[in-house]
Amino acid sequence: MSSKHPARLLIKNGTLIDGLGGPPVKNPGIYIEGDTIKNLGAPKSADDAERWRSATTIDAENQYVMPGLIDGHCHLSLHQGALPGVTFTSSAEFCAFWAARTAAQTLHAGVTSISVPGGKWFADVRVRDGINGGLLEGPRVFSAGRALTSYGGIFDDDPAYFEDSEHSSDSSGIVCNTVDEYLTEVRRQCKQGVDLIKIADSLWGDVQTIRQEEIAAVVGEAHRRNVRVTIHARGSGATRAAALAGVDWIMHADLASDEDLDVVAKAGTPIMPTFTAVYIGVEHGADLGFSVATRDRMKRQLDLNYRAIQEARKRGIPILAGSDTGNMSAWGHGKFHGREPEILVKQIGLSPIEAITSMTHLNAQVVGLSCRVGAIATEKLADIIIWDADPVADISILRRTEHLTVVIKGGAIVDRSRQGFRELPEEPPRARSRSG
Repeated sequence: MSSKHPARLLIKNGTLIDGLGGPPVKNPGIYIEGDTIKNLGAPKSADDAERWRSATTIDAENQYVMPGLIDGHCHLSLHQGALPGVTFTSSAEFCAFWAARTAAQTLHAGVTSISVPGGKWFADVRVRDGINGGLLEGPRVFSAGRALTSYGGIFDDDPAYFEDSEHSSDSSGIVCNTVDEYLTEVRRQCKQGVDLIKIADSLWGDVQTIRQEEIAAVVGEAHRRNVRVTIHARGSGATRAAALAGVDWIMHADLASDEDLDVVAKAGTPIMPTFTAVYIGVEHGADLGFSVATRDRMKRQLDLNYRAIQEARKRGIPILAGSDTGNMSAWGHGKFHGREPEILVKQIGLSPIEAITSMTHLNAQVVGLSCRVGAIATEKLADIIIWDADPVADISILRRTEHLTVVIKGGAIVDRSRQGFRELPEEPPRARSRSG
């Protein structure tokens, strides 16, 4: 492994952004033992001070210390193009290799935890296990398997579904058309050790393809097995049905009406808009090969999503942060994770501190670690990043990784030399786009 794990680590000097929503303050000193923050501020006794005398020290003078970023919508195994010399890019084996590579790239960008709402096969789940077992380098991974969709849903575009959806080779979704089929797939995925079940309604939300009763059945079975549930719901009906059915968080909600958002607010369900991939498609779609019609549709959808999330914020609905890295136009892992908080500030009106809190403390719930990550505080896991520029003064710093000086995951200093990462050509544009 390429991380250095000192027994004790001290981060001194610099400015502290705690991730809990407080203003930046002078760093009182962060004392880390093993994988845990043991104290903020100088030791209280002479004996304790002596214990820390031999600690590895990072001097963050004139730098900015904050919790590691948590990307709530990041795909590791969705490789959507060809590579020279690779015969089967959608095989389970290759997807696992690809996910292992992209996991390390993600960590090197200061993202210390991710939620993976769908991937190919169970590649992301197995890479999670490899990271947890110390075999691979990467962020903390909270992973779903294939998304559960129905005929007409976002992932119902593979002709193999009409023959054998179980073994379809090029999809990150699996078709379910009855309550019993949804329940069976939830149980199968839970047996494989998923942390999360993802449901997927239609691509842009024009039609509602999944009934509230089906969503509720998935939620009931998954929660009974201590597994969480999220949903790709761009449409009005799907957004309302998801809140009523008790999903843990909703992704997108582009077409949600004021009345739908009232239901979401009453249910207390967070929304993760995931603007980044669509934003990139709008801004750079011509270069990526998207048609004029596709770019126009994405622009209309993005504007509707901005409006819906502005209204959601007025209602006090928690706004989470995810980039959709690894899907559609946001192909490059390590490049786009910090774009989402910038959009939240510029388009939705969050303050930089609020946007940082969305991608740290609030997002901790979507990786199943609400009490352990997402903040710099005593007894939290020591997932910490340090910047040489102020992300509160300029939120775009969070996507400009040339300003990232240190990444720490679980008290271990990550070696970000990137040795062994061969640069790959940009992926060829796809004939069609998907944003899940």
